[in-house]
Amino acid sequence: MPPRHLTTAGTDRTGPALLLVVLLLAVLGPLLAAAPAGAVDTEGDPSPTAPPAAPLGAPWFGPGLDWTDDRADEYADRLGEVPSLYGQRVHYPLEGDDRTFLRQFVQQAATQGAVAVVDLEPQVALDDLTAADAQDLADELAGLHRELDTYFLVRFAPEMNGSWVTWGQQPLKYADAFRTVADAVHATTDQVAMVWSPAYGSGYPFGDAFGAVGKSGPSDTAALDTDGDGALTDADDPYGPYYPGDEAVDWVGLSLYYFGQRGAFGDNDLPRDGEYAERLDEEWGYATTQDRDVREPFYERFAREDQPMLVETGALFNPDGAKQDETALKQAWWSQVLAEAEDHPLVAGITWLERVRAEAEVGGATVDWRAAEIGDLAEALGEDLAASDVTLGPITRVLDLETGAEATAQGRQPADVGAEMGWIVFCVVLGALLFLLAGVVGRLVPSWRYPDEHDPRDRRLDLFRGFIILAVVVTHIEVAGPYTYVTLNAVGAITGAEMFVLLSGVVLGMIYEPTVRKLGERRTAVAMWKRARKQYLVSLAVIVLVYVIGVLPFVTTAAITTFTDRGTGEDGSSTAGQVYDLYANFPRLFDYPPPWYAVKQLLLLEMGPWVFNIMGLFVVLSLLLPAMMWLVRRGLWWLLLAVSWVAFVYMALNEVHWLPSQFEFVFPLLTWQVAFTHGLVLGHYRARVQKALTGRWGVLGCTVFVVGYAVSLGWIWLGHRFGVPTPFPDSSYAWLYANAYTRIFLQPGRLVDLAFMLVVTYAVLTRMWKPIDRVIGWLWIPLGQASLYVFIVHVFFALAVANVPGLDRAVWWQGLVVHTVVIGLVWVMVTRKVLFSVIPR
Repeated sequence: MPPRHLTTAGTDRTGPALLLVVLLLAVLGPLLAAAPAGAVDTEGDPSPTAPPAAPLGAPWFGPGLDWTDDRADEYADRLGEVPSLYGQRVHYPLEGDDRTFLRQFVQQAATQGAVAVVDLEPQVALDDLTAADAQDLADELAGLHRELDTYFLVRFAPEMNGSWVTWGQQPLKYADAFRTVADAVHATTDQVAMVWSPAYGSGYPFGDAFGAVGKSGPSDTAALDTDGDGALTDADDPYGPYYPGDEAVDWVGLSLYYFGQRGAFGDNDLPRDGEYAERLDEEWGYATTQDRDVREPFYERFAREDQPMLVETGALFNPDGAKQDETALKQAWWSQVLAEAEDHPLVAGITWLERVRAEAEVGGATVDWRAAEIGDLAEALGEDLAASDVTLGPITRVLDLETGAEATAQGRQPADVGAEMGWIVFCVVLGALLFLLAGVVGRLVPSWRYPDEHDPRDRRLDLFRGFIILAVVVTHIEVAGPYTYVTLNAVGAITGAEMFVLLSGVVLGMIYEPTVRKLGERRTAVAMWKRARKQYLVSLAVIVLVYVIGVLPFVTTAAITTFTDRGTGEDGSSTAGQVYDLYANFPRLFDYPPPWYAVKQLLLLEMGPWVFNIMGLFVVLSLLLPAMMWLVRRGLWWLLLAVSWVAFVYMALNEVHWLPSQFEFVFPLLTWQVAFTHGLVLGHYRARVQKALTGRWGVLGCTVFVVGYAVSLGWIWLGHRFGVPTPFPDSSYAWLYANAYTRIFLQPGRLVDLAFMLVVTYAVLTRMWKPIDRVIGWLWIPLGQASLYVFIVHVFFALAVANVPGLDRAVWWQGLVVHTVVIGLVWVMVTRKVLFSVIPR
């Protein structure tokens, strides 16, 4: 007899109670489906070909972050609001690293559906920039739009009227270079708006006062002398000579920073009331050389409805300055900026400088421009933004990492929901028939029954795990074949990764109590934490090894280091897909010193092959295992499950991602833990659950559940397919898939499928064990016993198959050969215990 729990001996109520929990999943599913985690939104996606309209009177707002030390998601978390644009500075012409930085920036902006503001900073003389450079840029931006659906505002060589940039005060060369870029961009894509953006003219021509630099070419003196007095003075036009023309310019822009009060820059004085409006009206800071009454404002001169305006702004705070109320200073400035949206509706975009940097205006001191630091400042800005007229939230399609990554892992998202639900119904009905057949066989051929009911090592579980892990391996190899067809359509229809997580919980629940009896509870907890540490270190090793393999000549890792968002279009057809690089920041680890953001992403498993991302979930669950089992061993399994369901429902209602790890986008912890915790409880109380299932009421309850579930889905299918009268609405069929059965989310219907598959599999393997074991047990059982090991090594098999030359991934017989070879090699590695000492089982 299996050992009984030290505090629950003498009671037989646990098994029926646990059985009741399992059966209640079938009832809870429809109730929770009203707010499922990650429900599919089939409406509201912006057109991939229509540029967003400029929000006149309600400007887009966002930061110009220091991308070496900050991230889009972290900024939005601090702010409490999602910006509608992000800014980034990029060297031009584009070199290797520049392309990487640009792609990383756009990917982050795309995760929030934000407009990407790109400041192109020339690194060579203006007259050395070529049409080929411009076309290269245009092609890059067009490609990024096709992949990420991002809309771009490109500020070419901003603040070109200043003396502090190498491209400054060269109006003729600047205008030519701008037009060259604009021509290439306009001819290539309509998803990029060219922004002409000088600095505010007060103090022009600026001279050497504020950090002037050497020019990349001589000044065009004659063009700059707009008043014809033979000298460049503050009486000359600070804007007009640099204007490239209406055909080249889509937006105009202006840099309007608050440095402090004149004569006291860096003293942290508050801005005067109306100071920002005075700048927009060209009335602030000019000397008396030219009458302000005849100076036409930049806003009135250049901004139009078809040529809206982008303002870059910020308020300087000097930590060493005389006055120290940072929130009051910055809030006073952004309040003025936000308040002018109504009176200056042509301002359609606002970027706030979020950087800490040295400024020449305050003697080279390091000052803080940020308005969304952690704490009261970010909270104040978020509240003021929410109460203002600015536009926040997604402007373009949000890059859905969860959908995209899991769609790649599952092989596809269905273009035909009817066919997908058809597979679900077929598999459930087939499962119900097998369940009934097993009941008949159990009575007619009792000798086929599973013989080792009291053996702590349950081979039925091992065989089922082997079946699931082989399905994972075949799916991730992504080669067409008979087994792929079965795994994608049948196995994937009603279970998949969720069963892998559930069965892992079952195994750990089974082995925990015997381990405690052997080692004691504290030493067992330490052993489990060491196991989690080993999983984590192996995960890091796999991530690094995959990258190292990828730099070898004639080897590509793109098949597993990028994922494709294979979403569906508005008409239900499959889109071309967006490709995302999961190793984008890995090369930064070779910088000296490596930037912290890249190191952090590696340590938190934010980078790595998509076929391996669920490993991070297992690491976290393994760390939490001792606390969970502490409750279970004391009979508080009901409390663990209650907390688990609260977390699941909370995630369904709020969809928050607390862990900065890659797996969170595909297998969010608060959602997927529900399968693991139920597995722990079922594994720990395995004997009592089995007794409940095989008792009279247990058999009756399971039969009602299995048959009732199959009949219900079959009835809905008949109504959809053949018009058979049903009590369900006509839209039930499509609604069920979108809200309960989508394979890329752990939705309520798929939780019901977990209970269904457990009951059916238990019945079939218990009553028809001997023929099944004789036919396939030799393969599936050893693989199931080492399922985590198989999952780790399969990464490299998937990589190897992706590099097989001449392999047509759509030819089924080639897939059959590939699957046979891979499965055979994995089986040999498992049975011969290759690498078992370094890879956790």
